[in-house]
Amino acid sequence: MRWLGLELDEVSFKEKAVSGIGGVVSIVLLIEITTHLVGADHAPLIVASMGASAVLLFAVPHGQLSQPWPVVAGHVTCAAIGVASARLIESPAVAAGCAVGISILAMHQFKFIHPPAGATALTAVIGGPTVTSMGYGFVWRPVLINAIVMVTVAVAFNAPFRWRRYPTALAHSHQQSAADPSHAAVVAALRRFDSFIDISEDDLLELCRLVQVHSPTLEGASDGIASRPD
Repeated sequence: MRWLGLELDEVSFKEKAVSGIGGVVSIVLLIEITTHLVGADHAPLIVASMGASAVLLFAVPHGQLSQPWPVVAGHVTCAAIGVASARLIESPAVAAGCAVGISILAMHQFKFIHPPAGATALTAVIGGPTVTSMGYGFVWRPVLINAIVMVTVAVAFNAPFRWRRYPTALAHSHQQSAADPSHAAVVAALRRFDSFIDISEDDLLELCRLVQVHSPTLEGASDGIASRPD
């Protein structure tokens, strides 16, 4: 089943429930706050890609893709790229492709990879006359307002749950131990891997440390499971 990409998910039901509630709260507040700020007669009021952002901010709050810089900079920059593509390229198909492709390049280059922002870039091209007629105004209203509201709600919602650190910069940095790999070693390993990994350096080191601490216990447990008769 590994080839299907079936993920290893050992998250508790409590954490899953909190994620789901966060999604409900974020979208309700996004609509209410944006309606108040922008006005109900302004269309589009909400960018659909914010639903995908909600998944990241509340289901994966510790991920690099979910942090404030990728959310805000990703959506705003990709919206601008999408608008520019729609205006400068005659073919809708080519404009859509360039909007998404250039957005991916920009997100990689400037360190704000946020997948839903690719959908925002695409919306700027194929969103119909209402969107395209807004021009670069689409970047600020609704995209920038939506992104800021989403991040603000995520900070406020995650704050009461001590195990949910959002943004991760608010967490206390772990104490480096002699057994931990250095920052340079982590960077060198990531360069050799040559693919984006959605985990912060602190969480990566913490995961390595937990594996080292619990390895004997876990190996013993797995040996016991493997030796049991069916």
